[in-house]
Amino acid sequence: MALTIISLIKQVPLPSEMRMGDDGLMDRTKAKSIINIDCQFGLEAGLQLKKKYPDARMIVCSMGPASFETALRTAISMGYDEAYLLSDRKLGGSDTYATGLAISTMLRSMGFSKDSKEPFVIFAGRQTSDGDTAHVPSQVAEALGIPQATFVERIEPNDDGTITARRIIEGGYQMLKLPMPCVISFTPTGIKPRKPSLIGAIKARRTTINMKTVDDIGMSAEAQQHIGINGSPTIVAGVENIESDRPPIVMCSGQNEEQLVDSLMDNIKKGGNKLEKKVEKAKKEADTTGLEAVDLRGDNKGILTWAEVVNGKIARPSIELLTPARHLADQLGGDTKITTVLIGKNVRPLAPTLFEHGSDKVIIVENDKLEEYLILPFAEIITQIIHQYKPEITLFAATTAGRELAPRIGMKTGSGVTADCTGLEIGDYIDKKNKRIIRPILHSRRPTYGESKLATILGFVYPQISTARAGTFAIPERVEGRTGEVIDFTPSLNADTYATSILETVRGEGGLASLFEADVIVAGGRGTTGDDLKLVKELAQALKDQGLKAEWACSRVVVDEGYAEYARQIGQTGKTVRPKVYVAIGISGAIQHIAGIKESGIIVAIDQNPKANIFRYADFGICGLYQDIVPELIERVRQGFTFGLEKN
Repeated sequence: MALTIISLIKQVPLPSEMRMGDDGLMDRTKAKSIINIDCQFGLEAGLQLKKKYPDARMIVCSMGPASFETALRTAISMGYDEAYLLSDRKLGGSDTYATGLAISTMLRSMGFSKDSKEPFVIFAGRQTSDGDTAHVPSQVAEALGIPQATFVERIEPNDDGTITARRIIEGGYQMLKLPMPCVISFTPTGIKPRKPSLIGAIKARRTTINMKTVDDIGMSAEAQQHIGINGSPTIVAGVENIESDRPPIVMCSGQNEEQLVDSLMDNIKKGGNKLEKKVEKAKKEADTTGLEAVDLRGDNKGILTWAEVVNGKIARPSIELLTPARHLADQLGGDTKITTVLIGKNVRPLAPTLFEHGSDKVIIVENDKLEEYLILPFAEIITQIIHQYKPEITLFAATTAGRELAPRIGMKTGSGVTADCTGLEIGDYIDKKNKRIIRPILHSRRPTYGESKLATILGFVYPQISTARAGTFAIPERVEGRTGEVIDFTPSLNADTYATSILETVRGEGGLASLFEADVIVAGGRGTTGDDLKLVKELAQALKDQGLKAEWACSRVVVDEGYAEYARQIGQTGKTVRPKVYVAIGISGAIQHIAGIKESGIIVAIDQNPKANIFRYADFGICGLYQDIVPELIERVRQGFTFGLEKN
């Protein structure tokens, strides 16, 4: 089979070297760059697939400035044959929608489309470290009109020309079967990328990088209106530094583990580590004299959400989503309604749950083929609903499903998408160029650049689409007996919509729901893998035995090294949790992990490194070997110590 393997990569700046410019946006011009980590796993997946198809054509593509040649030559030195770089000033400032549009246009100009006679597969990284959106793979797939699988750990080619992919989901994994052509994005839990060889490095120096401009790829004048900073449907309105709002840590003192644990118990008994709330300074109001206020929504009104169904129940993040939805509806006023889409087999009995938590209307799509979530039919159904009901805002929970579904729908509707939001507000936008104020408009706030910055994103194409980070918003208070309007919707779907099939779904016990509901979470990092997290799990179990809602979790590196399933990963690329007590054991405190725990009531850190970053963000700290400290802590829990929490 004359297979072509295409890998999409991006050269990204090191987050530690990013600086904020005078305009309030990020300046990456002086930062050192590397191939994005997730993209490296996509590169390796392509090289692994070549073992099955030794005659496969190997292509690597990127979009960016001329300096991206460095990353492309690295890919050549790893084993790729051809390299293409789409580089044009017209593309400067493109958001993910514009990026996906441009890359897909380049691929079509190279002869790759859903109608291609020869098979091809496109590999990419799950997301990039400078954006963390996970949008572009879905957007490229939609723009080319081909199937996709995201959050993939590994693949196996089949003799019939299809690909079996193991995809991470909350609580476990799915085995999917995809036809070619398709797009597959990889998590950094697959086969580790190889290092460039000496022969490869020599080849890379001699290889010509194929430079392409917007004109070279045949992008139409109409399409060019949707690229670059002026054509992108979203803009970054501002970036702020994220600062810890916790007081300096209280370090426990003692000569041995018994005294250190005694000190921890005494400090918690005193009432915790408190900090007076900061009083925000009043912001200087911008001068809007003489500016006309305009409303760009047209016929688009109301808020649409999607309720993800897992094991016959509405997933907790989808119910959490109704909290910001109600907040936005109240801000918009004018009897703004919240409509929730419910898709699946026999899902009608779930509608009352949505009404009682805040939905005003529920659109029901019942189909025996859709008992489990599938990207292609779900994206098509929700797009058809958007076209018919014209919401001004559409929200998804940032689960593995929501993070691939939203950008695919965004490409279908021409809307920009803001990923992984921790704040959603209605506000204004001062359009200085056209001397007007756009109101109302959605302000989507999301952490970025390794969780060191908070970006505010605005969308100017309706619906404005955002995903909300799971665990960030509390579940809205249930109003028993509250009802609303039920609407039945029959979509129009063709056979191609079911091109991808689910071979197997495996969900373990605990995981997503348990972590969100736990009062105490005991998490282990790289420092606890020596005993396979045995002591971490024992401490969590001891707390359960005392009648507390307790669960164990881990940092990303523990998942990457295969010691725990993704469902237990806390952090920017895992889950955001808000337990009453979070116990971090052997966790260095990468800013990505801190992002997932900062809403915790009390953070207790145990680490042998006195300079570990985790101590900058915790309330209480013990410096010492966890192998000594944790057994003593387990014994105290068995004797009745509960970190100041009441037993259930």
